[in-house]
Amino acid sequence: MDINTPHPHGALAPGVEHGPATLRAFRMLLGNTLIANVTTSYLWFALTFWAYLETRSVLATAIIGGSYMLLIAVFGTMFGALVDRHKKLNVMLASSAITLVAFVIAGLMYWQISVATLIDWQRPAFWAFVGIILLGAVVESMRNIALSTTVTLLVPADGRDKANGLVGTVQGVAFMVTSIFSGLSIGLLGMGGTMVIAIALTALSLGHLLTVRIPEAAPHRVDGVRPPTFDIKTAVRTIRSVPGLSALILFASFNNLIGGVYMALMDPYGLTLFSVEAWGVVLGVTSVGFIIGGGLVARFGLGSAPLRTLMLVNAIGAMVGIVFAIRELWWLYAAGILVYMCVIPAAEAAEQTIMQRVVPFAVQGRVFGFAQSVEVAASPISAFMIAPIAQFGLIPYMQSEAGQERFGWLVGDGEARGIALVFISAGVVLLAAALLALVSRPYRRLAAAYAAAAPQEQARPPG
Repeated sequence: MDINTPHPHGALAPGVEHGPATLRAFRMLLGNTLIANVTTSYLWFALTFWAYLETRSVLATAIIGGSYMLLIAVFGTMFGALVDRHKKLNVMLASSAITLVAFVIAGLMYWQISVATLIDWQRPAFWAFVGIILLGAVVESMRNIALSTTVTLLVPADGRDKANGLVGTVQGVAFMVTSIFSGLSIGLLGMGGTMVIAIALTALSLGHLLTVRIPEAAPHRVDGVRPPTFDIKTAVRTIRSVPGLSALILFASFNNLIGGVYMALMDPYGLTLFSVEAWGVVLGVTSVGFIIGGGLVARFGLGSAPLRTLMLVNAIGAMVGIVFAIRELWWLYAAGILVYMCVIPAAEAAEQTIMQRVVPFAVQGRVFGFAQSVEVAASPISAFMIAPIAQFGLIPYMQSEAGQERFGWLVGDGEARGIALVFISAGVVLLAAALLALVSRPYRRLAAAYAAAAPQEQARPPG
């Protein structure tokens, strides 16, 4: 497919043009996504807090977080093909319904199995309970792929970077709300009360989604045949047709490899500085950074070179990772998280905006899904690797006299100096990668391809 041509296959229903009606539909989907993301994040955060507090095992929480990312990677390509095969609203409805069923089953398990059995992370009941919640959360991610394609579907080309900023803002609001209430919920209501709230919010999200209408044409079929359910070939072919796009996905994958370190260790580190209730509040307050960053993108866009913006904000995030745990100070850690969350929406919006411009709409679901699979596959690898290294190696080493003599000048004194040493190392590696990417040949090629690509406005189905 020639990236310099408009969409070869239509998206909006006949007679519908971009305008107030399509933007209103997009905002409805965005609001519904807020409810869905609040629900999933609320339960997922609560599960992580509950698991760590009950087991006191960094390894158990790393397995939980890593398994989530691993399943996102495994199913991302299939989810993307389903988005291309079906109308976007139908995909979102199916995702919400499956998530609701999964959360209900998990709730029944919690109320039927004794707490003593359920909190033993070395027994099958614990992992069955975690796995069912995990299934609901993973399936819910399918609607995020669909939402990325609805930006192209419903928003005019010159407003898509700002729309992607709004998506980041919604994700930030969800993160803020759930960060605060997940910790408070576990601390005050326990896991049982948390499950009741999550089930009710999931049902509310599904009910609201049933009222939304999207003026979307039937998905395009080649020779009357839908895209296959698992279509890596088309995604790879499309990505390879855009100069430098493969390198962008590779960079994002490397970024997520480093991100897996933080995914595995940020909660355990935070819970050494704060009580679970306070840690939830800290995450909620600092997640205002998501709203600030997303709001700035929604207001000002990403500029004429979103790829450069992507690399620069990654460099800023890496520098934060180097300094925010360099001393065991709660305010330094909280401030670093705030700044880091400010830059995440810009990075995500930049990648989405680039793909929405250079990838034809008819295959965007598969490309977004494949990119998601490849990118997030890196996180569980590093999470699974770093957790045992930290728990059985670096944490006890930095508590020893030898560790303090060798690295005490860098990380200072405290309970979790081994985790701090991991954070600093990861930040240095990511900073070097971002700066090298800025001067690389693939960067120049993709920047040129983005500049040359025609903005993809809607086109009508052939014939």
